[in-house]
Amino acid sequence: MSLRRVSSSIPQVLGFASRSFKSLNLTGVPLDSSSSPCLTHGIHLFQCPDSVGIVAKLSEGIASRGGNILGADVFVPENKNVFYSRSEFVFDRVRWPRAQMDEDFLRLAKMFHAKTSIVRVPDVDPKFKIAILVSKMEHCLTDLLHRWQDGRFPIEITCVISNHERGPNTHVIRFLDRNCIPYHYLHTTKENKREKEILDLVKDTDFLVLARYMQVLSGDFLRGYGKDIINIHHGLLPSFKGGRPSKQAFDAGVKLIGATSHFVTEELDAGPIIEQMVERVSHRDNLQSFVQKSENLEKQCLAKAIKSYCELRVLRFEGNKTLVF
Repeated sequence: MSLRRVSSSIPQVLGFASRSFKSLNLTGVPLDSSSSPCLTHGIHLFQCPDSVGIVAKLSEGIASRGGNILGADVFVPENKNVFYSRSEFVFDRVRWPRAQMDEDFLRLAKMFHAKTSIVRVPDVDPKFKIAILVSKMEHCLTDLLHRWQDGRFPIEITCVISNHERGPNTHVIRFLDRNCIPYHYLHTTKENKREKEILDLVKDTDFLVLARYMQVLSGDFLRGYGKDIINIHHGLLPSFKGGRPSKQAFDAGVKLIGATSHFVTEELDAGPIIEQMVERVSHRDNLQSFVQKSENLEKQCLAKAIKSYCELRVLRFEGNKTLVF
């Protein structure tokens, strides 16, 4: 598993350190590459009750091992006793072994009663294992496959699962076969969504991606999987429900279309939002160009959400919100 999480209960902390700033950006001076030619990039994501000295201790912990902070983003919401940070740093793997790094950040997490402490070294840690669920529409799936092939995501695609059958000579199946990615067709009905079989296929993944999977996942499935699921859907303004939403929006003459990527929860399309994108349309658009613009937004929005997630930029915030550093 490529994520390393440290969780503990958050006690009541006295002496809340009030801050007027929303975020803090720090830039360090890179180490001399001639003296340390084998520097490696690391990322640390942190959430804990707010108190004085957290930034100092995090910085000291990295510097004490010869590491150097390249950038840090800190957020303390107004009137909330909670601290969030994301730090990027470089270090020498000989001076700071990966196992020692885990111990050091674990000690800091315990010191500040952290709810979340995740450290990742992209060049060392395993890639995120994901499965992609898709129905008939393929624009998001094919976009993700090509981005993966180009090395834009630190992911390993374990399989593609669909409730839509695809013939052996279709471009998607040919691509998957060439790259040794299994394709599983599971015919679904209202009475049987095949969720138990899906859970068996995805049990070893780090997170799931719904690339226009037009099935509602049950609460039992979400609890059984127990990890994050990222979904994409159109964000046409105003909202149009039911079949052919692009056609409905086009016929209504909307001037702004969009896409939303979010975490999946039991409430349909209402999970914490990770990314949103919008684009203007006009009377010059026909239905074909309208749909094309909408699909392009969905592809970009989903890709951006996955990239942010893999780079440890996303933290859940106040229940149904997210921080995206």
